[in-house]
Amino acid sequence: MRPGWTTWAMGSVVLGLGLAVSGHAATPDVVETRSAQGDVALTIYNGMALIEDVRRIELPKGLSRQEFPDVSAQIRPETVTISAPGAAVVEQNFDYDLLTPSALLDKSVGQDVSVVRLGPDGKEVATTAHVLANNQGAVVQVGNRIEVLREMPGRVVYSGLPAGLRARPTLSVTLDADSGGARAVGLRYLSRGFGWKADYVALFDEGAGKLDVQGWVTLTNTTGTSFANARVMLVAGQPSGDGDDGNAVVYPPQRRRPIGNRMGTGGEDGRETLGDFHVYPLAGRTTVANAQTKQVSFLNVAGVPAQKLYQYRNDWQHSAEEGESVDTVLAFTSAKDGGLGDALPAGTMRVYMRDARGNPQFVGESPLPHTPMGSDLALKTGTAFDVKVQPTVEKRERITGEEWQRVDQWRITRNAEAPVTYTVEAHPTYWRTQMAWKVTNARAVPVEVDVIQDGLDNGWHDTRVSAESQPGRQLSRDSRVWRVKVPARGAVTLTATIDTRY
Repeated sequence: MRPGWTTWAMGSVVLGLGLAVSGHAATPDVVETRSAQGDVALTIYNGMALIEDVRRIELPKGLSRQEFPDVSAQIRPETVTISAPGAAVVEQNFDYDLLTPSALLDKSVGQDVSVVRLGPDGKEVATTAHVLANNQGAVVQVGNRIEVLREMPGRVVYSGLPAGLRARPTLSVTLDADSGGARAVGLRYLSRGFGWKADYVALFDEGAGKLDVQGWVTLTNTTGTSFANARVMLVAGQPSGDGDDGNAVVYPPQRRRPIGNRMGTGGEDGRETLGDFHVYPLAGRTTVANAQTKQVSFLNVAGVPAQKLYQYRNDWQHSAEEGESVDTVLAFTSAKDGGLGDALPAGTMRVYMRDARGNPQFVGESPLPHTPMGSDLALKTGTAFDVKVQPTVEKRERITGEEWQRVDQWRITRNAEAPVTYTVEAHPTYWRTQMAWKVTNARAVPVEVDVIQDGLDNGWHDTRVSAESQPGRQLSRDSRVWRVKVPARGAVTLTATIDTRY
């Protein structure tokens, strides 16, 4: 690893996203308000989390109402389970009507409050006001006048706290204990408002063909509640439910993935699994505070073999009046030998390269899907400035049935399937399309460009490439690729004849 890369990468992440915590030395944070929580464990999916909170509580014998403040404000009450040795749960309620200025006024409708204002002599004067409504501001009656409270100077004083308001989200439970005494009461529930994603920072050395990669987990908590000194475990994947899987990276239809991606069959990556999901426990304990973005390092690998590729995909019968930039693709593997050596949770990889002065500069980014260990990866990082392809439909004409039969040997078949016999009652019409792709390279070094022609199948299932200026390789029924070598500051024209039924 080059000196300064780790420090630079960590500094960039911290400045951009806030607090960074090493996954190998996580330390407890400080929470300003003392929490009523006990021993807390968080299993965070994306969009939700399983929260386990064990508190030591003194229970009297028989029925008693116990309150559990500082639960998540986005708790799913129907998922709550409580375990209390020697006690049965009779009833549970989630009190989410939190204490706010607006809630105080709502609860005071129909009652009197005091409005304290400064008098002409500079002393405070309290006036009794009857609250009529609280809709976009409180409407009150003061003597014979109707006034809007938000337009009145001064402050409102309440005689007491209305029933039902809570300073913190609280779960209240009625327990029936067979004996009195202190015991550990376990609270377990699902909550919305949690999320995590992976971000990767990569430094690519094109000359050496090496890649340095750091992986960061970004945690978010928007539940309205902080969880201090918690054991945290992250799950890559999403169980069925109402949590959205933000970890899943999907390429939209107009953004096809580069060729060269191959999902691996795993290996001894050392990661814990939970059912069909990968688990990433954070070392030590950490605080996941409300409204906080926290980052934890989980991957740091240097010197991974990698190469830059150029790829161009062309739609069926697409012609261009001028050259179009090719995609720049970064190819590497997640294999244990010669690769990153780990399973990769979905996220975004941001790629940097050093400029002539040795400073890392951003050159592109790409989404990364959940990737098992041993996979081959090809990620588009941008488009090339000086390597272009100009596709041209040079000719398209009808051909005879005899000509169709003559080029039968060029039929594209899949998996050595048996030939299909077609029976027709009329003369079918066949089409021959002559394509040319002019590949230009304005760089001072030779390049290789993968030219990919899509749309060959289109439901015809009998497309034939009857001539080509250099051998190609069939990626699928729908796509064929040619690797074109282009000299420095030169140009090469690839041609092919494609016969179709339509």
